[in-house]
Amino acid sequence: MNDHALHSVRENSAADNDGVRRLAVIGLGYIGLPTAATFASTGKQVVGIDISQRAVDAVNAGQTHIEEDGLPELVAQCVRNGNLRATTTPEPADDFIIAVPTPVDHDTHAPDVSYVEAAGRSIAPVLRAGNLVVLESTSPVGTTQMLARLLANLRPDLRFPLDGEEHPDVHLAYCPERIIPGRMLSELVENDRIIGGMSAACTQRATELYQCFVKGACLPGDDRTAELCKLTENAFRDVNIAFANELSMICGDIGLDVWKVIELANHHPRVNILNPGPGVGGHCIAVDPWFIVASAPERAHLVRTARQVNDSKPNYVLEQVAHAVAAAGQPTPRIACFGLTYKPDVDDFRESPALHIAHTLAKRYPGKLACVDPFHDALKFSGESTEGIVFESADDALRDAGVVVMLVGHSEFRSLPRPTGKAIIDATGFWKHSAP
Repeated sequence: MNDHALHSVRENSAADNDGVRRLAVIGLGYIGLPTAATFASTGKQVVGIDISQRAVDAVNAGQTHIEEDGLPELVAQCVRNGNLRATTTPEPADDFIIAVPTPVDHDTHAPDVSYVEAAGRSIAPVLRAGNLVVLESTSPVGTTQMLARLLANLRPDLRFPLDGEEHPDVHLAYCPERIIPGRMLSELVENDRIIGGMSAACTQRATELYQCFVKGACLPGDDRTAELCKLTENAFRDVNIAFANELSMICGDIGLDVWKVIELANHHPRVNILNPGPGVGGHCIAVDPWFIVASAPERAHLVRTARQVNDSKPNYVLEQVAHAVAAAGQPTPRIACFGLTYKPDVDDFRESPALHIAHTLAKRYPGKLACVDPFHDALKFSGESTEGIVFESADDALRDAGVVVMLVGHSEFRSLPRPTGKAIIDATGFWKHSAP
């Protein structure tokens, strides 16, 4: 974060009350850590809770375990000022924010809210009257109410906003994030936030919490509506990407340049087709639409189909590589894959279609694959498999490859000329303006 952005966070801070309120953020991942640091920059006393000792140690040392522009400087400053620290054990606080993963089953696509349940169980013993608990994790509709009932069962001595309770001891709300890697810190401050309380009083409490730094509008609603809003936003994007990806496969089959088709079609004043890619990845768009399908399996036809189209795109890219390898004849040519993260210029490999493609190629063509990615060091800490993945420099990979596969258009690749004398599979249109 630059000095101006950091100053903006502080300028927008309201005085909390007469005293400094303590905030606990459960989960120090891609959402939790920037959120914790941003709150800490307003003067709040923030403690981050994470089961990863590596993440906790990094924060307490004033360092970060994830890549994000401006985040290392912000975390270091907040730790140095004494406003941010981390631990593996929950402790009492005034407000709690839960930002833990909510994956889906790989085979059935069923939502997995076990991390939310575990977070609830972990904070239950330290809850007290007057607390606020906010769920930020993208969740199926009804998860906030599930969390409230879980906490009520664990803490029968406290009143929760269930069954019409207007004056609970503990307030609960759902407040989804709307930030994108690479611009997380600025978007945390600038973007509008949906504040979905389980009652009007819960919404008010949560709004007061976020208004200490949010410059965008804090939009009031209820918890279930807020949950579906977040899912709707990502499903809408998934559907639009699916159209572009399906169009790219159609163009490939009939021998047309999809990039030229999209460029010309977008001259229509009411048409704005997105760019296709190797698939859809990341922790949101590749996952969240399945939550809608799970909630309404008989109705969510378009949402389900879009997911299936986008999930099929990596196989289409693999087919293109197979054709290029077969056309090259023997011996099998070396294959160079450029970009393995789920999107350009981030170190996030979660649900990455590019990484899936690379893993498959490594198995199909043992010893023939070279990968290039400026964020390769982060892969070993990502939890994703590194089996068969061998990284090389861009120059070495290009020199030795007979087949070049552009999967993620990192900024670092911009200086790369379009290869000549090699088969090229350009899944992102990276070289679309270069002469063949």
